[in-house]
Amino acid sequence: MHTQYYTVNDITKITGITRRTLHYYDEIGLLKAKKLSSRGHRLYDTDNFERLQIILFLKEMNLSLKDINNILQLSKKEQNIILGHHYDVLSRKKQKLENMISNLERFLSGENMVDLDIFENTKIPPLKEQYMREGKFIYGETPKYKEYEKSIAQLTIDEKDKLFTSFDESMKEIFRLFAAHINESPASDSVQSIVKQLVDNFECFFVCDNQILKCISKTYKFDNRFKKYINQFSDEDLSDFIYKAIIFYCEDK
Repeated sequence: MHTQYYTVNDITKITGITRRTLHYYDEIGLLKAKKLSSRGHRLYDTDNFERLQIILFLKEMNLSLKDINNILQLSKKEQNIILGHHYDVLSRKKQKLENMISNLERFLSGENMVDLDIFENTKIPPLKEQYMREGKFIYGETPKYKEYEKSIAQLTIDEKDKLFTSFDESMKEIFRLFAAHINESPASDSVQSIVKQLVDNFECFFVCDNQILKCISKTYKFDNRFKKYINQFSDEDLSDFIYKAIIFYCEDK
């Protein structure tokens, strides 16, 4: 059977790689030509061509030429084990990229950053954990925060997740209720009953007295991160409305 050979020029036209690259692969022993022509030109057969295609494929996985050379010297079974590991790495990168795209789409559509699951599976802690760390930094030495830590420490990880998820959903519903009554007086009975729901929600973690409640109201009004988050529930300045409602609640008490 006639053996098909390819010149360097043939290989560059078919694959798009440069002559210099092909010569370099030969020099380092990564891809040796099958033989030389009568004029001393490199000639490659179909086995060489298949090896080159594998090399180019592995390069697309960002493997170094040294790693590629080592892999090609292994048995098929050993290659599959190593490439299986790279498959897992690429799958995680794919999931991370899809997550980033999803978060970007949600952010561009108007969702607040605190609702996004950015920084998941990274060295940077998730935003909600950052807020918790910030809270400890500011209030860590206060009796209320120590009361909160003591309460949380008694829970399992699953219990904490369920509690925080329930708390977040309850807060969203409370903000929606405030938004539905924004045209009323902050001092009205209906609005004050919503403030009471807010207090009850925080009572899951600590005794929410007037002092801590005023601190919460100031955070809602003056911390732009919380202000933006709350105002997404209304076309008006909902954070200021809630601030006024809480202040009246505290003074009335």
